[in-house]
Amino acid sequence: MHIEFRHLRTIKAIHEAGGLGRAADVLNITQSALSHQIKGLEDQAGVELFQRRSKPLKLSPAGLRLLRAAERILPEVAALEAEFSGLREGHTGRLHIAIECHACFEWLFPVLESFRKTWGDVDVDIRPGLAFDALPALMKEEVDLVVSSDPEDLPGISFQPLFDYAPVFVASSHHPLAQKQWIAAEDFRGQTLITYPVERSRLDIFSQLLTPAKVEPAQIRQAELTAVILLLVASNRGVAVLPDWVVREVKYSSDYVTRPLTEKGLTRRLYAAVRTEDLEKPYMAGLIDLAGIEARRLQAA
Repeated sequence: MHIEFRHLRTIKAIHEAGGLGRAADVLNITQSALSHQIKGLEDQAGVELFQRRSKPLKLSPAGLRLLRAAERILPEVAALEAEFSGLREGHTGRLHIAIECHACFEWLFPVLESFRKTWGDVDVDIRPGLAFDALPALMKEEVDLVVSSDPEDLPGISFQPLFDYAPVFVASSHHPLAQKQWIAAEDFRGQTLITYPVERSRLDIFSQLLTPAKVEPAQIRQAELTAVILLLVASNRGVAVLPDWVVREVKYSSDYVTRPLTEKGLTRRLYAAVRTEDLEKPYMAGLIDLAGIEARRLQAA
């Protein structure tokens, strides 16, 4: 059986699009060519890869095995492509980063560690002190990239999607709210809410839930480090709201529980804001690619 990278990209595109027509558009090929490619792959495998009577189109058990391989292999290939691109270009430059997402320090450091191995001649710096004025600093060329969850329509600035995440409620397993299936805005009345030390407009819990509902916690306690927030929560000193990827490794611990916010849950998207003219710089594209790879690793953990 001869499997090519295009086969892996195809199976992933069809699964995500839910149909041949939309997947063909994503892959920029005709639906006929896509059908022919799938048939050829199925002939090689000797099994059907799709349940063709289902709508939307669903993968068969064999197709799911191939999808899992695609989700494992394609990010590794993308990482190699990013590394080889850096080796070919060999450009130097400056990449000063400001972060509006406080929890993103823990996600960003592995990205920068991978980045420096390919782009060792790029001057990298993180400017947390500019967090509240990050986008104006970007426009003034004081920084080169801003990690933000709040895109704005700014001249000469492009917001490149990195990944989606869900803000989740975190509480001690002994907390009364731990018995609920999901958490509403009203549940925060009378609670001590533990947050990062940033202004409310930068915190998902306020911008997406409490402020629109006009709900105020009984007390707000701030902590700089995620580990301290989780320690306080586990000790039943208050509750917190953190990105799901931050607490993924501990959410099955007996010390605390996580619950969705609202019955349907909340979803947010993280962006890399850069000057549009800088998107053509190879090392900028390399960093954004590596950021996406690290994000997918966290979501799959």
